[in-house]
Amino acid sequence: MSSADWPGVSVVMPVLNEERHLAAAVGRVLDQEYPGELEVVLAIGPSRDETAEIAAGIAAGDARIRVVPNPAGRTPHALNAGVAAARHDIIVRVDGHGELTDGYIRRAVELLEETGAANVGGVMDAQGTTPFEQAVASAYTSRVGLGGSRFHLTSSPAGEAETVFLGVFRREALQAVGGFDETMHRAQDWELNHRLRGSGRRIWFSPELRVTYRPRSSLRALAQQMYDTGKWRREVIRRHPDTANPRYLAPPVAVLGLAVGTAAGAVGALTGRRLLRLGFAAPLGYLSLVTVGSLTTGPMPARARAWLPVVLAVTHVCWGAGFLVGLEQDRRRAG
Repeated sequence: MSSADWPGVSVVMPVLNEERHLAAAVGRVLDQEYPGELEVVLAIGPSRDETAEIAAGIAAGDARIRVVPNPAGRTPHALNAGVAAARHDIIVRVDGHGELTDGYIRRAVELLEETGAANVGGVMDAQGTTPFEQAVASAYTSRVGLGGSRFHLTSSPAGEAETVFLGVFRREALQAVGGFDETMHRAQDWELNHRLRGSGRRIWFSPELRVTYRPRSSLRALAQQMYDTGKWRREVIRRHPDTANPRYLAPPVAVLGLAVGTAAGAVGALTGRRLLRLGFAAPLGYLSLVTVGSLTTGPMPARARAWLPVVLAVTHVCWGAGFLVGLEQDRRRAG
């Protein structure tokens, strides 16, 4: 096809506190060498760092880049604002800390045509630079961590899927289902794909499409991310009960088991009741699982492997605790 035959593409990026990664993320979009028209819409939230200044500088240097405000600072608001400002009928979602691999946009456009899907996407290729970040990246791709989802694994086969990482959308499909739900501060992509599938449209996963994802760089940031993710996953299930499955229920069940087992074991130790002391089997069993899982995960630097048991435990426990607490508890506190 000539360049005139390729549809125009709008890359929409929700951006907040991304001074560390924004330039690289935008650079990877511009390096795509997509044969059709391409623009980048940066939806900038009220950041605490130099993100806004960096975005303005990038936009000043390239006419293909535009900046739109996102005063709410939330991801779904940014996405809807970016889509509303976009000029083209194909919307590519990219995060401010994500980097597209070579040929991503071109292949995604081809897959939209080949499959007739409303949204195509691929693998969340987590990669860290520090030992801690490398351990978090490993947890994302390990079945002991978060690797149960199709889009976390490069070995997953192509085909229809419940959801994909980020996504390349037909604009008409987004508009037909009302866009991103702005009450879903997290998990809005999963919830949107659920509505797209409910409208009779297809979501297509392809391992050919890969986006480099930069994981959280501190234990505190990881714990907060997983806690919030657990809360919002419960909210998705509250709104759409048919989406509950064992993979999402495993972390809260594990947290309950650890809490009950540890409490029973402690009471047994204090009272001398042997049966109650068996409760310690729960935390000991979990510790064994995390340890074995860390040792049998694929090749990685020794310092990163040393972090992995802690990363896995924080991921499981914070995700599960967030799910158990849920958003309703937060609302009651706020009221």
